[in-house]
Amino acid sequence: MMGRQPNQQPKLFYERINLDQRIRSDHLLRQIAQHIDFDFIYREVQDTYGANGNVSVPPPVILKVMLLLVLYNVRSERELIATLPERLDWLWFLGLDLDDEVFNHSVLSKARARWGTEAFKRFFERIVSQCVTVGLVDGRKLFMDSCLVQANASNNSVVSTESLKRYLNKGYQKLQERLDEAEPPLEVPGAANQTHISTTDPDAAVVRRGGGKPRLNYQVHRAVDEHCEVITATEVTTGSVHEAHRMSSLLDAHEHNTGVAAEVCVADSKYGTIENYLSCHDRGVKSHFGSLELGQRGTGRQAGIIPKESFAYDEAEDCFICPAGERLTRRRFNTQRQHWEYTAPRKRCAQCALQPQCTRSQAGRSLKRHKRQRELDRMRSQAESAPGRRDRKTRQHLMERSFGRGTRYGIKQARWRRLWRVEIQEYLTATIQNMVVLIRYLKEPLRAMGKVLSPAMSRRGGDTLNRPRTPIVNVLTRQMAVLY
Repeated sequence: MMGRQPNQQPKLFYERINLDQRIRSDHLLRQIAQHIDFDFIYREVQDTYGANGNVSVPPPVILKVMLLLVLYNVRSERELIATLPERLDWLWFLGLDLDDEVFNHSVLSKARARWGTEAFKRFFERIVSQCVTVGLVDGRKLFMDSCLVQANASNNSVVSTESLKRYLNKGYQKLQERLDEAEPPLEVPGAANQTHISTTDPDAAVVRRGGGKPRLNYQVHRAVDEHCEVITATEVTTGSVHEAHRMSSLLDAHEHNTGVAAEVCVADSKYGTIENYLSCHDRGVKSHFGSLELGQRGTGRQAGIIPKESFAYDEAEDCFICPAGERLTRRRFNTQRQHWEYTAPRKRCAQCALQPQCTRSQAGRSLKRHKRQRELDRMRSQAESAPGRRDRKTRQHLMERSFGRGTRYGIKQARWRRLWRVEIQEYLTATIQNMVVLIRYLKEPLRAMGKVLSPAMSRRGGDTLNRPRTPIVNVLTRQMAVLY
């Protein structure tokens, strides 16, 4: 017999409702609540609250709500607060009951402005520290890359800075001049960013990659550990900042967050600048990234030109010998770039049969040799070694996975405007990605580590378990101690 649903009569009392019993044991939020401590935020933000006045929403609740916003990639804070009473799992995670009043969405924006970026940075560092404690971070080999984040502003908001000057009063102009003298301007390459600005998001920069249209973007820079692909360091800059300039700061942040200094740095050829090679040499870090200079060789104005490698350097005479047998002697020293310039006599270059293939300059061919050329050659040989090429191939897939996993949390689109708010978004995104790795291990340690063992043993020749201080053995030992 077919049953029919009666008209539902709202109940006045729910005596047997227990939210904890309605959340399944393997729910992600239950795992997060079990293994992640949110009460630390009391200490981090206590200086931002006064002793008198209205009682605020507890800081752990605010932090959890912001975590839900990114974790479930909710479109806006208004929508999140409006949906909150309908989600039992969210209410349970926040420690609220069915009849509790939900606060206004403006509490979140006010908390972000009050706390700043430091509280969220500390949250990210604490999760990285937990991953290090259970052995999910090896710390010795670091992979780096960056991705563009589309700003929350329209291209139509970009205007010329010259057109805005007539709207500024004289007092503001004098103040701006003093600020410009006190602080050097940020590096913003490109003519568009030097003469134009977005009235909606002044921190965003106009960037064009490939054949696409110019867009307002920020840029996320990440350092990922090889062992379990934990994000150990992250930064956010304007989209016009070249990723090569953030290598040293990422290495410093990695060491600060993990307590382990990287021994190998893996990146693409965009990081292969002279400054980065010498920085790795001074740090004692192996440079497994290709040379930017060699990558651009044979393109643009250098197309069809005899490469520098065809010139033999005579160390005893301190000169270069060209393919035609002519000597290029030292002429001048560039103090800014720290290199010597070697040139051949102009008349002899003009009479040489190889001149059309050697240079397009009427002054003749010139070569540059850095003051620390020996160290540069040593670091470039490391990059072109078999392990270096193998690591760069691994980096392509590893970093793509890291940013690909971030897309489900909205990493490609800025939620808010201004640089410091985009930094908060990236700290939350990176924290969630690391949290998922941590919880997956804590939930099923043997299965999680088994996924790591296979690729690690294949890359290292199967000797992973034979190393004296392998993190995997330490992990299993700690987990057995917890279980028993």
